[in-house]
Formats: sequence, C-alpha cells, structure tokens
Amino acid sequence: MKTPSKTAPETEIRDPRDELPEHLGALRAFALSLTRNGASADDLVQDTIVKAWSNIDKFEKGTNLRAWLFTILRNTFYSDRRKRKREVADPDGVHAASLFEKPAHDGRLAMSDFVRAFDQLSPEHREVLTLVGASGFSYEEAAGMMSVAVGTVKSRANRARARLAEMLELEEGEDIMSDSDGNSMAVMGRSGVAAA
Repeated sequence: MKTPSKTAPETEIRDPRDELPEHLGALRAFALSLTRNGASADDLVQDTIVKAWSNIDKFEKGTNLRAWLFTILRNTFYSDRRKRKREVADPDGVHAASLFEKPAHDGRLAMSDFVRAFDQLSPEHREVLTLVGASGFSYEEAAGMMSVAVGTVKSRANRARARLAEMLELEEGEDIMSDSDGNSMAVMGRSGVAAA
C-alpha cells in the first residue's frame, strides 16, 4: 500500500504592499536612466510608489510586481514629459505676471463702494458729476442747465471728484474701476466727458 506523498507547501503569495520597498533601488536606477537627475529621479520614484499604492487593487497578485512598477514609472515619466512640452518656460515669472484676469466680483464690489460714496456727496456735487461725468455734457452745457457760471461747474466737478477719490481711498491718478458702461469712470475722469 502506497502512503500519500507529502506535497510541497504552496508558495504563499505576499501582499504587494509589503514588497514595494524591495524594488525601490531598481526603480531609482531606472528613473535615473530616464531623467539624468537625482532629484527628478527621486520625485519620479515617489510619484510611482504613490500611484502604485493608490491602485494596488489593480495589480494582479502572482504576477511580476517589478514589471508593473516599472510600467507605472515609465508611463509617469513620459506623461510628465509630454505635459512639459506644452508648458511655457518662464523662470523669471515675466509671462505669468502678464497673464491675469480681474475677477468679476471685484467690479461689483468696486461699483458698490462707488455708489455708497457717490450717495454721500452733497446734492450739488452729485448733480454736477451726473451732468458732466455720467451724462457727458460739457461744462458750458451743464452751467446753462444749472444756471451757474462755467467756473462754478468746473470747481464743483473738481471738488466732487476729489471728495470721491478721498472716500474711496484712491491714490493720485488711480482709476476707480473699469465698468462696462463707463459711467463711474466718466464721473471720476478728468475730461468731464463720458467714456465712449
């Protein structure tokens, strides 16, 4: 009678997360061969490990973990390289400094501040700025409507603009805002004519 032979114990499949540290040296060497820079290679290995850890459920246990990690590293390297080709080199920040868009809410806030300040002006100052600034009448036309001398209109307009600038804490020559219809700019403008 034959006795049953003992079978060799099945090789236990390890958790791939436990194996990751064993591949760091090989990953770094591969990363150095691609990047030719120690710091970049370290960053690439770190990105690879993070991606592998995050996607460990996609790794098929029992297959070659090193090959899977190398594939991730290689794909990350070439993906980053393609992305950099589309980027504009701007080490001094000159290009970036020229690219900005004023947020829309700034205009609404500035207009709100302008309206509050305008409402605090005396009736004479509001009247002259409305006629000369917002409505676009000349000093002479405004003087005729208000039944005052042209010099009085100019004087009131200048004092009203100065008071508005003071209430809005504007520096000399600083624009209040750029709005779509140009009314607030015209009121604050030096010409006394509404913006076209």
